[in-house]
Amino acid sequence: MASTILSLVPPTPGLLPKWLLFTALISVGNSIQAYTTLKFTARVYNPTPIDPPPTTPKHVTALSSRTFGTWTFLAAVIRLYAAYHITNAAVYQLAIWAYVCAFGHFVSEWVVFKTTRWGLPLAGPVFISTGTLIWMFTQWDAYVVA
Repeated sequence: MASTILSLVPPTPGLLPKWLLFTALISVGNSIQAYTTLKFTARVYNPTPIDPPPTTPKHVTALSSRTFGTWTFLAAVIRLYAAYHITNAAVYQLAIWAYVCAFGHFVSEWVVFKTTRWGLPLAGPVFISTGTLIWMFTQWDAYVVA
């Protein structure tokens, strides 16, 4: 059993490919929950403090949650490919862009559109995307074959 699981781990040395696999798997789980419940997506996209009750808008609908789930699944596929093909420059760049899009989305929803506010549900995706981007930019030469 353990050898079967270990055979699924990306063969490239280093932690970055394993991290990309981990974030891909978490993203798949996030996609599934976005399709099955609004609870967790609504924790991220919550009304801002400036929304007056009782007319507080509902930022999360079933449609928006499924759309977010689809977008997240696409990012998971890109991360999965990057985990196993990390030496390919084009795949590495696609993974970087997937994290840039995630960072841009979450920060713009917070700063520009005000559909979320700073807190644990938002901090996770922001820190993961930021940290992974820094890691990927600094490790390009260690993984990408020229």
